[in-house]
Amino acid sequence: MSIDKTAIRNASTVIVLRDRFNDPHVLMGQRGSKAAFMPDKFVFPGGAVDDADRAVPLVTPLPDLCAGRLCDDAPPDLAHALAAAAIRELWEETGLVLGAKGLWTSPPPDWQTFAATGHMPAAHPLQFVFRAVTPPGRPRRFDARFFLVDADDLASDPDDFSAACDELSHLQWIPLPRVREFDLPFITEVVLAEVAARAKETAPPASVPFFKNNEEESLFLRLKGIGPVTGRSH
Repeated sequence: MSIDKTAIRNASTVIVLRDRFNDPHVLMGQRGSKAAFMPDKFVFPGGAVDDADRAVPLVTPLPDLCAGRLCDDAPPDLAHALAAAAIRELWEETGLVLGAKGLWTSPPPDWQTFAATGHMPAAHPLQFVFRAVTPPGRPRRFDARFFLVDADDLASDPDDFSAACDELSHLQWIPLPRVREFDLPFITEVVLAEVAARAKETAPPASVPFFKNNEEESLFLRLKGIGPVTGRSH
């Protein structure tokens, strides 16, 4: 089935935070110069939800609070697929495993290399912290949910990127104070401000910022909170 690349696609982005209490670092990589979406930019690992993600078994579920936030202004069955996509994209783009030991019966094609590690995806470390829709006029548009993960919850060596695909280059742990020295998309800078403010907070946020771009206006809302905060477009 062909994909309409002009449609807004649901997507998951993963912010892995390391040494959060003493010397916080985030994991980022650089997109290729010929990429249709955000070429040359340093980004977090992530990508669009696949149909197979909806049926992938999760050995542990999302935190209840985060699952509830994901259902705000979204279909109720989407939270599972978003969590699975986050774990799959993290694996594909960095080679890092967010899971627990377990055996699959028949993993979908896009999950076979993950299954070969002897792990099943675990969603309990994922904290939903941000949501943003790509503004109109871009070659690709995504309704992206950003998940924060503590590197201590990874089931693999956080410095071993040997299983990563070639979608992101220069994978590295960047100190939070130095991140803005890199070439970042605007929305990534906004998300990083949220991450910096929450670096030492281990519980999910009470409400989630939602940067909602549509054809008429740009709104900055808070899911399960008070909004809009601002109507200023970027």
